Amino acid sequence: MAALSYGLQGKTVLLTGAAGGIGSALARAFAAQGARLMLLDRADTSLSMLSAELDATAAVCDLGDATQIARIAMQVRERWGQLDVLINNAGTEYPTPLSDEAPGAMARWSSLLDNNVGSMVRLTHALLPLLPRGASVINQSSIWGRIGVAGFSAYAASKHAVVGLTRSLALELGPRGIRVNAVCPGWVRTAAALRSLTAMAQEQGRSEAEVEREILSKQAMPVMLTPEDLAGVFLFLASDGAAPLTGQCLVASHGEVMA
Repeated sequence: MAALSYGLQGKTVLLTGAAGGIGSALARAFAAQGARLMLLDRADTSLSMLSAELDATAAVCDLGDATQIARIAMQVRERWGQLDVLINNAGTEYPTPLSDEAPGAMARWSSLLDNNVGSMVRLTHALLPLLPRGASVINQSSIWGRIGVAGFSAYAASKHAVVGLTRSLALELGPRGIRVNAVCPGWVRTAAALRSLTAMAQEQGRSEAEVEREILSKQAMPVMLTPEDLAGVFLFLASDGAAPLTGQCLVASHGEVMA
């Protein structure tokens, strides 16, 4: 069967968090569609390997550093002149229980929020002059951006904020012909998600297998997602086929959250 075409041949796509589990799957999916990629991550070695595999442009970038972000915007301008698709995928996930009395606990809380939301704002702001009419911005949220989660208040708050940011920017950028949407994945089998599962199991005094079974029992389709499962959602939102969609937060959770 021929691969489905999303009409992204020759489109310029910038993807953050490209070296991670979801990020690398998205990079491969967009490369297979013939898109021209700019891959960003803080992980130098794995990013270099991925860019070599896909023959893509890549840059190590700390999204907390305005100077580095400005350098990325200049590279995009000089290489392509515009950016058709911006995928704000980078993020951090770790527990932040309110009862944590360790030194720096509140700093870790604030840092996670800035990493997951502030980075999106900084990068989107810097790249806005390069986004033409018809461009698509896709933000990575989570089903934890739709519900509360004990012990992970900073992460849940950050993903709720991504939903609000997405809807607000959709209204702000709509008159310029720029669409802004978000994806809210459920449990995806990545290293970060499995670390959270381990933390939950330890906190509850249960086995990881037991916690995973409970998680899957809440899904209409009781199978954990893979990074590759999400690729089609992002490809669709980036395509002209999603032209009527903006300000939407598409839940991809095998039915765990239906909203």
